Amino acid sequence: MKIAVIYGGTRPNGNTEMLTEHVIQGMVTEKIYLSDYNIKPIIDMRHSKDGFQDRNDDYNSIIERILLNDILVFSTPIYWYSMSGTMKNFIDRWSQTLRDPKYPDFKNEMASKKAFVIAVGGDEPHIKGLPMIQQFNYIFDFIGIEFAGYILGNGNKPEEVIQDKDALFAATQIRNKLTENKWN
Repeated sequence: MKIAVIYGGTRPNGNTEMLTEHVIQGMVTEKIYLSDYNIKPIIDMRHSKDGFQDRNDDYNSIIERILLNDILVFSTPIYWYSMSGTMKNFIDRWSQTLRDPKYPDFKNEMASKKAFVIAVGGDEPHIKGLPMIQQFNYIFDFIGIEFAGYILGNGNKPEEVIQDKDALFAATQIRNKLTENKWN
């Protein structure tokens, strides 16, 4: 079982990264920090004669890395009641990959994966973060990924998530699920 963690935050060692690290401690994972890469926004060319064009950025190299993994952990701070723009920009580009002849089996390959979402924010994230979780659910459903679980943590100031005992407990539960390879 190979695990890739896709970090959508821009603050090194932020609350979301801290909670995610609690989940994956002791595991071998592929860590992908989206902010370290040049990922250009999608230009929607679905209905043009020539279709999508290569954006000449780092996006495809990330896709190639995540396709090698069985489990995907999407780690994002909650910004304005949704995923970070960095994460959204990355996922938006999946529309291009679905039509890219270099990835003819992209949807089928993604459908063989399981995903978790870990998100941290302030302002009642356990309630106000639920629409974002639903958004991820719709994304995973469309692409065929099994949504295996999520954590919504509370934290705004640096290291504040450490005080969210419920989130830390949920992180331990997911870590146990991953290390014991239990999916039900």
